[in-house]
Amino acid sequence: MAAEDRTMILQGYLDKMLEGDDSYRKLLVEHAYGRLRVLVKKRLSLFPGVQRWEQTDDVLQQASMRLLKSLEAVKPRTVREFFGLAATQIRRTLIDLARHYGGKQGIGAKHATNERQGDKGREQPDTPDATSDPETLAEWTEFHQKVEVLPKEQRDVFDLLYYNGVTQPEAAQILGVSERTLKRRWRETRQAIYKAMHGNESRA
Repeated sequence: MAAEDRTMILQGYLDKMLEGDDSYRKLLVEHAYGRLRVLVKKRLSLFPGVQRWEQTDDVLQQASMRLLKSLEAVKPRTVREFFGLAATQIRRTLIDLARHYGGKQGIGAKHATNERQGDKGREQPDTPDATSDPETLAEWTEFHQKVEVLPKEQRDVFDLLYYNGVTQPEAAQILGVSERTLKRRWRETRQAIYKAMHGNESRA
């Protein structure tokens, strides 16, 4: 299905929900479910210690329930607003998960089979790209918190491409900009997050 067709379908769902048909809340969440599942699975793959406790579908279920509940109070009028809301819920789910398992009081830290005892430790994720996918639970929390405070223009781009898995052409259409502008904003957004995470530290 073409990006334009998907966007039109989503906007139709939003319009129906705004008209008072509450059944479209569930349709909107179901639409986001497939995309978010792929992204949650990818993020969790970086953290074997977290995967020990949480499965992809469990995390996704938490995020989806939060999104469904948030749609009771928040009524996005555009596809752009809906994707922003979906990204917020999955981001907050990931932050809560990192806090739950990380730190000195986290479940992961208390478990008897801590990786530091007698084995090679947890697997290291692949070298992070410009978005600097975090390598520890503490950094994971910080990473998603940094996204929360990005300027709206940058956060909209990041929410669409990183959290919702939207293609760049589709994101450009949703945001009402050219693909060239979208690519520039995406580059600037990744640079902003890298700087927020690492300060003036030079990149190899």
